[in-house]
Amino acid sequence: MNVQNYKIKDIDFTQDGNQVFCRINQGGISCTYPINPVKHSETKFLLMDLDGTTVKSEEFWISLIEKTTQRLLCDDAFRFSEKDLPFVSGFSTIAHLEYCLKTYNIRATINQANEIYHGIAQFELNEIMQGRGNINAFHPREGLKKFLLEVKSKGIKIALVTSGLDYKAIPEIVATFKLLDMGDPLDFYDAIITGGKRKIFGQYGTIGELAVKPHPWVYAELAMGLGILDKTQALVLEDSSSGVISARIAGYPVVGFNDGNLLQSGLDDMCEQMIDSFDDLHI
Repeated sequence: MNVQNYKIKDIDFTQDGNQVFCRINQGGISCTYPINPVKHSETKFLLMDLDGTTVKSEEFWISLIEKTTQRLLCDDAFRFSEKDLPFVSGFSTIAHLEYCLKTYNIRATINQANEIYHGIAQFELNEIMQGRGNINAFHPREGLKKFLLEVKSKGIKIALVTSGLDYKAIPEIVATFKLLDMGDPLDFYDAIITGGKRKIFGQYGTIGELAVKPHPWVYAELAMGLGILDKTQALVLEDSSSGVISARIAGYPVVGFNDGNLLQSGLDDMCEQMIDSFDDLHI
């Protein structure tokens, strides 16, 4: 592993001898984790990311961050440039908003930006659920149904993980399964972990966005839900840098998709294999 190849904002990699360390600086907190070598022996457990890996929805979520930035800047004409895209997708909402506040010198707190974002997101999701707005925001990755059914037929346990909060993630996967005529995702997956619930007045909140990818805890929780004892028997499918970091810190081998941001960040080096489609993965 050549840590000099990794280029991720607010995430630093260092090496001491053969040991690689990853320091994550997000949400005002700095955490350092070791990243150890991983092995893959056989696949008895498949752990899949939601956005980008299972469902192609990145453009929709990026558009919400862009609309939030427009609101904060009081500029409806604002648009992200190509250089912004690696930092406004693939990580937590908090990390995306922190990038925007800093990059565009916006005088607002992260809490203020977060409230604006969630207001926009709830409105847009409600419009979609009502058959209005961006009704094509969510569509499954090509070949998803065939792939999932083939994996299931082999007796492999399948789990889904996302950094997205419940109010965002659940409509997304439910809508996708409805489109594929696959019934209720809760009846299909052996475990599902989301980013939890918002911490707002009148609702019970969870630890949520500050503990999600690139931290390892969502994958650690998912593994507990599946009862994984031997990590060499599990395989993670991811398309984002934050997801690969999360899975690798948690100790799992990863297969990455070429159409995510892994090649840009250099984190394809942390994957067992890079693929273009589900057809390239033989389990």
